[in-house]
Amino acid sequence: MASEADGGGTESAAAAAKARNGRAERLEQSNPMGGDHQPKDHAWQVGRTEPVSKSQMKRLMKEKQWEDQKELRKQKRREKKLKRKLERQTRSEEGCEESCRKRFKRDVTPSSLRVALDCSFDGLMVMKDVKKLHKQIQRCYAENRKAAHPVQMYLTSHSGQLKKNMDENDKGWVNWKGITVTSEHFSEAMKKEDLVYLSSDSPNVLNDLDATKAYIIGGLVDHNHHKVHCASSLLQS
Repeated sequence: MASEADGGGTESAAAAAKARNGRAERLEQSNPMGGDHQPKDHAWQVGRTEPVSKSQMKRLMKEKQWEDQKELRKQKRREKKLKRKLERQTRSEEGCEESCRKRFKRDVTPSSLRVALDCSFDGLMVMKDVKKLHKQIQRCYAENRKAAHPVQMYLTSHSGQLKKNMDENDKGWVNWKGITVTSEHFSEAMKKEDLVYLSSDSPNVLNDLDATKAYIIGGLVDHNHHKVHCASSLLQS
């Protein structure tokens, strides 16, 4: 009886040991790297018993998006900073330019020289040439206004096609400053002894300007169709 009991006890101990070994093998299979060596990619799953909710998923996606756009935000901030810097430089330059213009205006000293544009050749020009003369008059007026020593400018014999073209296309001419516009001939608007008519057809060379004289420039755009006409008409008068 005793031998039977010993045999039974041995069988029970062997069965218990086998069961323990079986549980150990199952644990090793389920966690082959051990409890302290879980892969980092699955570390967040440790201890989780519930799936991620929609709100949590949205929050995680926003966090990821925020992190992914970090460099883009930095680039935008740099661009805004550069834009503000350029705007400040532009404002500073404009302010300096305006200040220079004001200072320039204060430094203007009018000249006593008189210069007249003789527009008495209106009948010798077609409208295309009249418009070109109008442009040249505008240019002369603008340059004289910007000059440090502007001359006393006259526009004589202002009538006919030229006046009509200016009335239609440049109504602001009536507000021009620093210029005398008259329908009179220059010989009527000024003393004859003060007149000096400038012409490329003259053999005389002008080396100096006399502040007491009035210099006349012929307002004729003819492409040499009426060569020496200004000089000959002056000699006849």
